[in-house]
Amino acid sequence: MNISPKDPHLRILFALGGCVAMTIILVLMFGFEIDTDNKQHETVGFIILGDINEAGWNASHYNGIKAACDKFGIKLLVRDNVKENSAQCVPAIKGLIDEGVGMIFLTSYFYATEAKETIDNYPNIAFATNSAEVHSRNITSCFARMYQGRYLCGALAGMKTKSNVIGYVAAMPNNSEVCRGINAFTLGVQRTNPKAKVLVMWTGDWENEQVEAEHTRRLIKQAGADVLTYHQDEATVANVAEELGVDFIAYNAILDGYSEHYLTSLVCRWDLFYQDIIQRYLKGELSSLKNHWVGVQEGTIVLSDYSAAVTPEMQEKIESLKQELVNGKFIFQGPLYDNKGNLQCAEGDVISDRTLLERINWLVKGVEILE
Repeated sequence: MNISPKDPHLRILFALGGCVAMTIILVLMFGFEIDTDNKQHETVGFIILGDINEAGWNASHYNGIKAACDKFGIKLLVRDNVKENSAQCVPAIKGLIDEGVGMIFLTSYFYATEAKETIDNYPNIAFATNSAEVHSRNITSCFARMYQGRYLCGALAGMKTKSNVIGYVAAMPNNSEVCRGINAFTLGVQRTNPKAKVLVMWTGDWENEQVEAEHTRRLIKQAGADVLTYHQDEATVANVAEELGVDFIAYNAILDGYSEHYLTSLVCRWDLFYQDIIQRYLKGELSSLKNHWVGVQEGTIVLSDYSAAVTPEMQEKIESLKQELVNGKFIFQGPLYDNKGNLQCAEGDVISDRTLLERINWLVKGVEILE
């Protein structure tokens, strides 16, 4: 049979067939399902390690995402106290999906690793995670440039220390997030006090009050640290330092009822952070982003009010360093050596965002580990 494309009916059939073929090609190429259910945009899921009422990482994140969801009129479904590597994450994800969420925030580091297969099985659900090691077409790594605030806190610690020993209680070794924070803090210390060292003790957990307290006491009483900070979900280090009358810089929470030894807090405006991500999700832009960071330039990373122990001259110095960051200064620019003497970034080079996110498993010169 001789089929002529000039026949109008056949032209319609050819056009429809082309659309079907193109749809099949797109699905095969990009591996996602086309979401035609706009109701999914009305509900967002949120999974977190601890209790959402617990001051620090947990409450600050929850309050931030709650404010963002309220702003956009979106329903928020929460699963808290979901421990890492405990087989709790996958059921939490499936439960949220069963309740109709279109997007899920995974707000602890190892969730995405645990749930990778499950995430791949739900390609029409958008996932945002604060870990950068796991990749999938429906995962976006979203985080704040907390290391910029660490740099400013390090500069303050360098100006405040008299013993030139600064203590740092940290959760995980060989973790890019933790290591880049320690490194940025140390570079800040060196900016204002090249003679000072940063002494790190590992806890091996995001939350372990007993170990955190023991490490803090040891750093102060045995090692002579006279300024403390931490990378933990709770404020145990702050509490022990306050008890012993030692200066400290808090993390992820603005604390109440402390003396002037509480110098300041490094905090993130999580409300702005989540507003930005949710807005991108609602516009359909999130899936095009593999990594998404915000920092001091967006007003997301801030230091809380200073105590009376932070002089106007110190505040002025910190503000000048902050302005450098706003103007585009790179913290991680060469030459940079690690604490084993290896060159990690040559003179004139800058460590890329991808490396900062995924491959910082070393500590900069000036950091020592207290075993």
